[in-house]
Amino acid sequence: MNNNVLLQAKNISMSFGGLKAVNDVNFTVNEGQIVSIIGPNGAGKSTIFNMITGFYVPTEGEIFFKGENIIGMTPQQIVNLGISRTFQNLRIFSNSKVIENVLIGAHINFKYNLFDSTFRTKKFKDQEAEQIAKAIEILKELDLYDIKDEISGSLPYGVQRKVEIARAIATGANLLLLDEPAAGMNPNESEELLEFIRFLQKKGYTILLIEHDMAVVMNVSDYIYVVNFGNLIAEGTAIEVKNNPKVIKAYLGSEHHGID
Repeated sequence: MNNNVLLQAKNISMSFGGLKAVNDVNFTVNEGQIVSIIGPNGAGKSTIFNMITGFYVPTEGEIFFKGENIIGMTPQQIVNLGISRTFQNLRIFSNSKVIENVLIGAHINFKYNLFDSTFRTKKFKDQEAEQIAKAIEILKELDLYDIKDEISGSLPYGVQRKVEIARAIATGANLLLLDEPAAGMNPNESEELLEFIRFLQKKGYTILLIEHDMAVVMNVSDYIYVVNFGNLIAEGTAIEVKNNPKVIKAYLGSEHHGID
């Protein structure tokens, strides 16, 4: 395995009864890259994310993160290694402040017992102060500090997405799995998200993206994998992928059109 390979899936398959949702798929994410997995609805993209994060155990194959096989690990163990995800449907606590949402991500690193939390021991207070400082640092880094005390649900949709990503970062992740982050966004919000993802890359985060918004995918991805009916049908740069006849056919049902 190359030294800069952060995540590698080898021949992964996932079957549900007689249905093979993912079939013998291989892909690699190098450190510092933005890699996208695209494909029509039902292609197997979310199933791949669920395998990486430990929600599903692949029927076949192996997944390596930082050279370690993570198959069979719990979602909690995988988060502790440095992988965090967002979901297609926004999952923030809309009645909580922005900083409280980020602290929920940071709390995964708390190491205290029931006694500590019940009686708010020095150990508990020290860790709490440390996590608050970390959450503030993340909010400053992502230019969200000025809204730290705003109620999350009152913010524009695109900003709520950023809060969700900030919470994922607060777990200590260096690989972010973003599941349809542009879903439900208008063109201006999508453009802002695109810039935000580029900004995250500059800050040193590696990103694996599932996305339907082709404007986002084609403008932000270093490398793209295309799945259809659970099979990997193409891979390459944005230019290579959007001109690939198999990809055009999968999306448009015809080999005589291009993908914008």
